[in-house]
Amino acid sequence: MACVTDTTLVIFGATGDLTSRLLLPALAQLLDREPGRTVHLLGAARRELSDTQWRDLLKAGVGDGHGEAVDRLVADARYIVADPTDAKDLKSVLDAVEGRPVFYFAVPPQVAKAACEQLAGMDVPEGLTLALEKPFGTDEASARSLNETLRRVVPENQIFRVDHFLGRSTVLNVLGLRFANRLFEPAWSAEDVESVVIRFDETLGLEDRAGYYDQAGALIDMIQSHLLQVMAIVAMEPPATLHETDLRDATAAVLRATSLWEDNAVRSARRARYTAGTVGDEELPAYAEEQGVDPARQTETLAEVTLEVRTARWEGVPFTLRSGKALGRKDTEIVLTFRPVRHLPAGFTGHAPGSTLRFSLGPDKISLGLNVNGNEEPFSLVREDVEVTLGDGALLAYSEVLSSILDQDAALAVRGDAAEQCWRIVQPVLDAWRRGETPLDEYPAGSAGPATWPQLP
Repeated sequence: MACVTDTTLVIFGATGDLTSRLLLPALAQLLDREPGRTVHLLGAARRELSDTQWRDLLKAGVGDGHGEAVDRLVADARYIVADPTDAKDLKSVLDAVEGRPVFYFAVPPQVAKAACEQLAGMDVPEGLTLALEKPFGTDEASARSLNETLRRVVPENQIFRVDHFLGRSTVLNVLGLRFANRLFEPAWSAEDVESVVIRFDETLGLEDRAGYYDQAGALIDMIQSHLLQVMAIVAMEPPATLHETDLRDATAAVLRATSLWEDNAVRSARRARYTAGTVGDEELPAYAEEQGVDPARQTETLAEVTLEVRTARWEGVPFTLRSGKALGRKDTEIVLTFRPVRHLPAGFTGHAPGSTLRFSLGPDKISLGLNVNGNEEPFSLVREDVEVTLGDGALLAYSEVLSSILDQDAALAVRGDAAEQCWRIVQPVLDAWRRGETPLDEYPAGSAGPATWPQLP
């Protein structure tokens, strides 16, 4: 889609961490790459700032070494003191907009929802685009209520529920490898695939995020949102095109067909939290002792859920989604394990397990584990990996997100029905955990997780 060149990007929460750490560097990278864009930047927050002070913050956020387009953005940027939940302030912001307005809510979800409720009662300009960060509601009912509010303001294709994981180059490379290679396209089903694992293991601990994380936990923070969306990309039927409607129809169909393994909320999911330990050179206290954490809340820092996509393509294949903090190694990957060959001729020695296809995120690479003949013993099978290093994508994930928003291309945004389905899928697990039916295991910070958990491929 051709870029929309005259747009005002309004960032609510302009003085916050999300803006300085992610949005501003991404916007600068995008303008360096596409200097023909005309983007007016309007910062909005409750904090009192002059335009000059706001521009100083922008200079620090975007860094040095950029081209004229970024210099022009900073020089022309304006700031307005505004409470996004106040109708009069929202009207003032709309009056200050040049060209088509894009509202990016870099604020807590409850603030964004309240702002959209105000907008629903106002006359808004045609073409207004809304961008919201996760979580999209707190359960299926609240997600549905939020969607109803948003659609009273603008049509669905002007609503961008941001999931920066869908802008990651490696996730998008899944599409190219699968659909552009005859070697893989016919084998992408339960006939040949034994299991799928989508994992996001971090070495980082809480990192001063207790205010949010202790309310959410690993299941909501990562699995309910990001990893389910990645799973939908992996498991979807081939779309007719990669345009918005076809792509989002295909991923939403996967989520509608997804249920817990064996429909059992206890056996299909595990949870744990880290105790004191060492990650690299850093000593971490037990999660329960971190500042701002309420131990009685029983928040998990490691979650694992096994699902089934009940379609003709995938029925019977376990999809395991896992994410955790303070682990000994950073593992961020999609792993497809293929079934072993049906018959291995007599005379071979060694094992011939199913091949594994790994999409690693950061550094981006694709790895295929194959059984091959050994050098010294020609009929002795050994395992070798064939790797393709992809390097970093041309754009940061948030640059991809901002590009899509500014171009009104919602293909990589989360559609309303998909957001509701993600809550439906995990709700039985959340309910079982709140009832105490699933034990809260423990693992030392810096370890691979609880020793009793089965090892994943």
